[in-house]
Amino acid sequence: MTLTDCPEEPTPALTAREVCQVLRDVIFGRRVMVRVCAQTWDELYAGMFLVEIEGLSITIFNDCDELDYCEACVSSDGRRWSCDSGDRYGTEPVALLST
Repeated sequence: MTLTDCPEEPTPALTAREVCQVLRDVIFGRRVMVRVCAQTWDELYAGMFLVEIEGLSITIFNDCDELDYCEACVSSDGRRWSCDSGDRYGTEPVALLST
């Protein structure tokens, strides 16, 4: 058996708490969030909004000018979190911000 015969280790998933901490860091000015989508928050009014925070791409839902929930997040190293990842209700990153 050679090293090339060994299966690769699966990339661990991001957790909702990790994504929440990144959003919290933005709120407190420790990280910078940059809009990636063409429309501004006000222009979109309702729909998915893509931002980047130091290599983390986060899709959030703007519901009539209010931050509603995080749909998905992908890190630069390929780790992912998504709303359908099986987390319990109320444990997505935006919901965790209010706790």
